[in-house]
Amino acid sequence: MDNAPEDQVVEPANLRFLRRLVTVLTATMIAGVILITALIVIRYNQSATPLPDTITLPDGTTATAFTQARNWYAVVTEDDQILIFARDTGRLLQTIDIETE
Repeated sequence: MDNAPEDQVVEPANLRFLRRLVTVLTATMIAGVILITALIVIRYNQSATPLPDTITLPDGTTATAFTQARNWYAVVTEDDQILIFARDTGRLLQTIDIETE
């Protein structure tokens, strides 16, 4: 006695197409997730120009806050000024006076 049926049911063409389509779409989604993850990792591992070891402020100023961007960094002083320095050379680019009431 055979367990296999004597006449095999033929798979419809639409069902075969749908099965292949789902397989291709699954592979595409997996590749896309891997690619996006790799791009995020590569992007965050890029380092900007390092900051200098010391920052020389003008005489009589004391720093209260610090912030940085890709090409510059800024120091907020106690006498209500923002000093913006070039990140690569460390030279003072701009001084902004803050007016308080």
